[in-house]
Amino acid sequence: MKRLLLFLFLIIPVSLSAAGNLGYYRFPAIHDDMIVFTAEGDLWVVGAEGGMARRLTTHHGQETYAEISPDGSLIAFSAQYEGPTEVYTIPVDGGLPVRRTFEGGTALVTGWTPDGNILYSTYKYSTLPNMQLASIDLETGKIELVPLAQASEGSYGSDGALYFTRLPFQGSQTKRYTGGTAQNLWKFGPGKNEALPLTADYTGTSKAAMWWNGRVYFVTDRDGTMNIWSMDESGGGLQQHTNHSGWDINHPSLDNGRIVYQRVADLFLYDIEKGEDNKLDITLASDFDQTRERWVKKPASYMTSLGISDDASRIVMTARGLVFTAPVKKGRLVQVTRKNSVRYRNASFMPDGKSILALSDESGELEFVKLDTGGSGEEEALTSDGKVFRYEGVPSPDGKFFVYDDKDYELWIYDVEKKKNKRIAKSEYYGFYHFAWSPDSRWLAYVVAAENLHSRIMLYNLETGKITAMTTDRVDSESPAWSPDGKWIYFLSDRNFRSLVRSPWGPRQPEPFFDKTTKIYM
Repeated sequence: MKRLLLFLFLIIPVSLSAAGNLGYYRFPAIHDDMIVFTAEGDLWVVGAEGGMARRLTTHHGQETYAEISPDGSLIAFSAQYEGPTEVYTIPVDGGLPVRRTFEGGTALVTGWTPDGNILYSTYKYSTLPNMQLASIDLETGKIELVPLAQASEGSYGSDGALYFTRLPFQGSQTKRYTGGTAQNLWKFGPGKNEALPLTADYTGTSKAAMWWNGRVYFVTDRDGTMNIWSMDESGGGLQQHTNHSGWDINHPSLDNGRIVYQRVADLFLYDIEKGEDNKLDITLASDFDQTRERWVKKPASYMTSLGISDDASRIVMTARGLVFTAPVKKGRLVQVTRKNSVRYRNASFMPDGKSILALSDESGELEFVKLDTGGSGEEEALTSDGKVFRYEGVPSPDGKFFVYDDKDYELWIYDVEKKKNKRIAKSEYYGFYHFAWSPDSRWLAYVVAAENLHSRIMLYNLETGKITAMTTDRVDSESPAWSPDGKWIYFLSDRNFRSLVRSPWGPRQPEPFFDKTTKIYM
């Protein structure tokens, strides 16, 4: 087995070669005609017209959140040189980075103050589970807190007002999020004791405020995608400037009427006066060392799924998006899939042992396909209606059906002969798991959460479509397994409530402690 896995990863390139010298560009910042950004975990500098970029840093730790000083001489950024993410500066022409913060946690550069101090966000001084803005005087090293408890990023206008984002990024990439931690924009004027909301009319996300010529430019998902909008200094007069759909705009930076921003792996430059929005053609002068083939010492750690044939003679493996089969004893390792641009998931043998059921993302969605175990036949598309992330399919013993669930918490059965999907159940709480077919393929046992969130075993009859609860919702039950004659179901259940604490009414009133609650039942 070890030899097979080792061979498997010797024949797969660790990473596909990059097309030309293109990279993945993030965290851009602009000053005059200079743009600094992150690629390959390092800082790079390029002209505002694009072209060949120049590498500025080489450390193995990541350098991110770069911002250029108002005079264009220094770049402030966040890096992991000594372990924690701290604030550093480096001359725009290169040199030795200088550490500016010693927070011991996370310090993210958000910009510069008008008088040349670094503005950054940190958790160190906050009494709430939110970030707080602070500034660093480069001459004295003095740190001054911005008197706003929930400000996570901001920029200053010509009148000294701070336009800031309230609340940090809430942690998920959920589209059109409107929950209680949605980021929104506020204004904190000089000499004021209270900040004023600017985007209270919208419950979605508004962030990354940038002041220019009496207007505040920012990104928001008001049209369903994060685009650049602007408003006046009081939050009125909304205007939309970019019209991307699908992929969001991230990390915009404004200087002299031009905004550079990231969208997926590319950088774009928007000219406010001209209303022009163009993608920058940037290339990297790099050896792309991270894409070189290298010896994998533990190839098994790259394997994402493993299955065995019904006769226990062969195994099927999914690794790095490709599917392989191998004999349990002696024989030939077969690479079943060879489309390097397609990622396959959760491959498993069909009952006939001649074909494999797997998920493919070739269409842009996850669709089920049937593959030839020998790797010579054409793959057969089974589904074409994917709209949400799907999970592993489990074939019935007769090979006529397979069951799967998806990220919408819906349970489906697919008829292989008719090539039709049928939704049989939907959960409001968690997904479905532990699928078990009866030996005659007439019944399906599965586990789903009840209203009280206890896991419960359910039975589905393929002939009648009726669903029956096999176990109570008063205790957790899972892992159903049919007996060979199909008359019994074995399962695990938490039904043994014997406390190791003899009495909960002693002088110290200990809580009951239940040990070994799970047993096998039938």
